[in-house]
Order: sequence, then structure tokens, then C-alpha cells
Amino acid sequence: MHYSSKSNNSSSHALQQTLIEPALTFSPWRFCVAPMIDVTDRHCRYFFRLLSRHARLYTEMITCPAILHGNQDFLLGFNQEEHPLALQLGGSKPEEFARCAVIAESYGYDEININVGCPSDRVQSGSFGACLMKQPELVADCVRAIQENSKLPCTIKTRIGIDDFDSFEFLENFIGICHEAGCNTFIIHARIAILKGLSPKENRSIPPLNYQRVEKIKVKFPNLNIILNGGLHSIEQCDLQLKTFDGVMLGREIYKNPWLLSNIDSHYFNDPDTLTYPLTRSHIVEQFIPYMRQQMEQGLRIHHMSRHLVGLYHAQKFGKHWRQFTSSNQPNSENYLAELLLLAKNIDMEISQKNSLTSLEN
Repeated sequence: MHYSSKSNNSSSHALQQTLIEPALTFSPWRFCVAPMIDVTDRHCRYFFRLLSRHARLYTEMITCPAILHGNQDFLLGFNQEEHPLALQLGGSKPEEFARCAVIAESYGYDEININVGCPSDRVQSGSFGACLMKQPELVADCVRAIQENSKLPCTIKTRIGIDDFDSFEFLENFIGICHEAGCNTFIIHARIAILKGLSPKENRSIPPLNYQRVEKIKVKFPNLNIILNGGLHSIEQCDLQLKTFDGVMLGREIYKNPWLLSNIDSHYFNDPDTLTYPLTRSHIVEQFIPYMRQQMEQGLRIHHMSRHLVGLYHAQKFGKHWRQFTSSNQPNSENYLAELLLLAKNIDMEISQKNSLTSLEN
């Protein structure tokens, strides 16, 4: 089956949000943080939200069977501060997506994203992830199942191809069939997935980037939201790609250097608060500590939260000291929280003094 060329203009760009004033609107997908397994849990997302109010956040991939047969509160529960928040689902059975869509909506998520990009062996054995690109009709059925059972927007995260299926026509056909089913937003990692011979980590960097193919998709489907993912490391790179695409998605770069998020609200969303209120890293730590304390009181080990702070002082003086302190397996204690904040304030002071000296020299 191949898609027909008819378009669905009535539903494209349906989800817009006014963040500042009625005359100024931005795509909800203008800047996204990628779903990352073992990374973007609820603690990580709460921390990221302190850095940006508007970046769109995604859960780790959660499989449909896990939701249907597991502890739903543990898997799906989140803090209201995390909005806007998308749930990424992994699966290949439309009837399971239908049931999970109802559950996701009841929990208050803002979007359901279907994983058609993960190349891991574990995902392939469950017949979902990137291998589903070869079954666009099945993915389309999953899209319909979600939309028939939920009012949430259904999006797809995918690659530009898999293995020997490495052509514009293959990707065009996949996008077209899924669009006809009602999906209007595609997050495209601009690399193919090599399912045999490369690990998931290697698949993030070894297959070459092909932004041109994604750009051709945007030209072919101008009314769709096309979000570019893969190989983006800086605001400058994102600025360039946003001239072509409706949004960008960054993953490992944000986790390595979460301070990148501190510029997003003013730079991409014209948020008046961040235009006049300069953040400091120690200010973020101070805001995160009450959350850490609350989780500790519920029996959670502090390392589950502190590990997400490791990159906060990336490429800064005393950043190594910070990484060692936040990555160590510390016992739950008020002393640790006090030392954490004191260390952050001391490093910020060093950064401020260094910046002042640099300004004087210039």
C-alpha cells in the first residue's frame, strides 16, 4: 500500500498555544527534549522544567504491555509542573494503543508519541521501534486507535530509514500513509537505523546525518509539523534549522549540558519573565532541593535525583568537583542537601568573578 497525495489541511497545525499574547504564537514542538531511556524519568523532567517552562518534555519510552499489566501510577505518574509533557509509547498492537490512549488521557498527558525509531535488540524482539518503519499500515492502524479513543494529539518519532530501506521514497511513503491515518506531527531523527551490526549507542552517531532528506519531506508535506532530531548541539545550530523545520529536538546534548535549557524560554518563546530575570545555576539547585527533600521523605534514595544534576556545571571551572559530588552514592541527609547548595553557590561565585575579570580585561 502507498499513500495518496491528498492533504488534510483542516487538521494540520491544529495544536497551537499562545504563550505571551494572542498575536504571538509558537508551535508546541518548537523546542523539544528527546525521550531517553533511563534518563528522562520524572525527577529529570522536574529538574529540566526548572530550567525551561516551555520546552516540550517527553517520558522515557514505556511499552504498552507494561502499562496494561504493570503499576500504572509508578510508570505514568508525574508532577503537574512538568507540562507540557508527552508520553512516548512502544508497541505494535492497535488494540493495546487504544487502551493506553484512554489511560494516558486520564493521567493528563499533553501528547501521545509512538516510538518508530528505537533500534535496540530488546525493542526489535517485541516487533516495535524502528523495525515498524517497514510496516507503515500497521503504524497507521495504531495512530487511528489512539485518535479514536483519545483527544490527545498523536505524533510519531522515527528515523529516515532502516538498513537497506534507505531512500527518500521509502520515508515519503511511510510519512504519507501515517499522515492519511491522522498523524500531523513527525519527529525525524535524520539518520537511518542499522538494526543489525550496530548498538543503540552506535546508532546515535555512526549512520551519517541526512538533513536534506528531512528537508525534502518538509517540502513534500508543507502542512505537517516536521521536527528535526539528531546531531544538534547548540542554539546556533537550532536557529539555522528552525528556518526550515517547525521544531527541533535535542537529547543527549541537553543531558550532558542542561544549562542550554536556561536560554530557551527567552530565545525561542519570548518569555518576558526570563528576559528580565537572569537565572543562576545555584538558583536552580535551590529550587530543586525542596523536591529532593520531598522525595527523600517518601523513601527514595537521593542519588535518583542528584544524578540528573551532574551536567549542570558542564565546561565550567570546578565542574569536575561538581560531577564527582553529584554522581557519588551519598546517603539521604539534610547535610548533603546543604553541602550541595553551598557548593553550587561557591562555583557560581567563581564563575561571576571570572566573568567580571574578563569584562575588565576587555
